[in-house]
Amino acid sequence: MSHDWHIQLATPHDTLAVISLLKQVAQWLKESGIRQWAFLLEGGDDEEIAQAIVDQHTYLVRKGPELIGTFTVAASQTEWDRHIWGEDASENSLYLHRLALRPATMRKGLGADLLTWITQHAANEQKNLRLDCVADNPQLNQFYQRNGFHLLGTTDGHHKWQKSVEPRA
Repeated sequence: MSHDWHIQLATPHDTLAVISLLKQVAQWLKESGIRQWAFLLEGGDDEEIAQAIVDQHTYLVRKGPELIGTFTVAASQTEWDRHIWGEDASENSLYLHRLALRPATMRKGLGADLLTWITQHAANEQKNLRLDCVADNPQLNQFYQRNGFHLLGTTDGHHKWQKSVEPRA
């Protein structure tokens, strides 16, 4: 995969930039009539975002020096994951959260490339990559389906998507 972007682990120094990017995307979603991430505009999840960075679960996507995206992927469930998925005692899953790209970079294949990168680089012992998204966002749900995720059900208005991954050796 040839690209002009790179991925790096976020550090606490990057916290404000990540939160700012997520709020920009949340505002764009709101202006586009998509009911998703509105809680981020009021500071919802700021503490969880900061903690995920400290825990080394959050990544930056840069094109040159510019931050163009971010995502969080972790082998441990958050409180939200337990609410949506139930307790995962198997520990065979990675949970993807807050995959976000600057709107100007969307619809160019970068999201699909990032999902490929995540499945190739983030999996250790895990066998599944899981995520949830609002059920009433058809474009986003179609995006995950086109990228090999399977719909496993709906909880609290959120579709649950899963994809098998090949663990790294």
